[in-house]
Amino acid sequence: QVQLVESGGGLVQAGGSLRLSCAASGRIFSIGTMGWYRQAPGKQRDLVAAITRGGDTNYADSVKGRFTISRDNSKNTVDLQMTSLKPEDTGVYYCNVEHGVLRSYYWGQGTQVTVSS
Repeated sequence: QVQLVESGGGLVQAGGSLRLSCAASGRIFSIGTMGWYRQAPGKQRDLVAAITRGGDTNYADSVKGRFTISRDNSKNTVDLQMTSLKPEDTGVYYCNVEHGVLRSYYWGQGTQVTVSS
């Protein structure tokens, strides 16, 4: 019933920037927290950044000062602006959306981000 479409991933050199976008569609009328998770090769999927409907943000220590998460509640989208990218930022980035009423969660298909040195 709910689909998350991610875009913006790709290959970038160290020090470069990328902007990831995620759009939620389907039968969802109230969205709570939205976030981005990353799964690096051989590692678990960890939180990169999250933002509540009211605009409160939470970042992984490794990306503080370099990444910025934002959302547009009227469009049901969440973006992740990534700057000063490092090879350690490489991984598959997944969009995550919380249903504001049912308290269930939805995942995007993931988009690959590769940072070369």
